[in-house]
Amino acid sequence: MSGKPKLYYFYGRGSMESIRWLLAAAGVEFEEEILETREQYEELLRDGALMFQQVPMVEIDGMKLSQTKAILQYIAAKYNLYGKDLKERALIDMYVGGTTDLMEIIMSYPFIQPEQKEGHLNTILLKAKNRYFPVYEKILRDHGEKYLVGNRFTWADVQLLEAILMVEEKCADILTNFPLLKVFQTRISDIPRIKAFLQPGSQRKPVPDEKYVQTVRTVLQMY
Repeated sequence: MSGKPKLYYFYGRGSMESIRWLLAAAGVEFEEEILETREQYEELLRDGALMFQQVPMVEIDGMKLSQTKAILQYIAAKYNLYGKDLKERALIDMYVGGTTDLMEIIMSYPFIQPEQKEGHLNTILLKAKNRYFPVYEKILRDHGEKYLVGNRFTWADVQLLEAILMVEEKCADILTNFPLLKVFQTRISDIPRIKAFLQPGSQRKPVPDEKYVQTVRTVLQMY
């Protein structure tokens, strides 16, 4: 093994995308094992590589880590993106929890039946505008700092930007009534490592399409 983290997942976003984002923000190069067949998945199961028989799975520092939250917390702590003390970590966990809730609704969208997509999309936009984005706008307004926690760049900032961009793909003007989030989006996007990850040719994955959905269904035997 090269020493670089190795990510096991499909060629698509899903739960692995936040891990890709965080590694990119930390300036860490990584490799990927793209799952395309049921046989690949079953081989990982036979090898005991998947603790709970599921992906994402990341090989890092001699470990095979599963559970997305555990992987993200490990990377954030290892690369100093997890606050300076327990209080800051609690805030980061709380803010990340909110963005995760919103992102999970978006991640399920490609798997929704066609007749339910319009209603699901409305749910995404309503929750973004009325539940989640007002919280982050208020946080930025109340403390008047550039970042969400401790006036320094953390995992919470990385994931909020990811969530904003995911919603913008569904509604380009979603930040119309959130001026501080718009400034935040520009600021974080201009950080060199983030900027590079947002460029074509990076390991950021595209908006999920039907091929991605079918691959996931086939590999995981979701019918």
